[in-house]
Amino acid sequence: MRIPDSQALILVLIMAAITFLVRMLPFLLFPGNKETPPYIVYLGKVLPFAIIGMLVVYCLKNVQITQFPFGLPELIATVAIVAVHIWKRNTLLSIGGGTIFYMFLVQVVFH
Repeated sequence: MRIPDSQALILVLIMAAITFLVRMLPFLLFPGNKETPPYIVYLGKVLPFAIIGMLVVYCLKNVQITQFPFGLPELIATVAIVAVHIWKRNTLLSIGGGTIFYMFLVQVVFH
């Protein structure tokens, strides 16, 4: 199904307006401040770790340890991700490599 050109243009304009608003929001919330408020600095330090923790819980919530493959692909991939991250200290490499490794395990090894 093809979207008419006018609808596509409206969608692009809406997305551009929302993107602009999100980029301008800090300047609207903290006008004239040269220094970032301490609670925003605190959130900037703790939120990335909290979000990663939530993603790990979300990814592992449906693992069936009582049925084949007994959660082995998830366990092996998780250990590999942690090992690569400790070794290289590169989040992109850890997550990207771990995802590829997990897909290999699920589609080839434990198929």
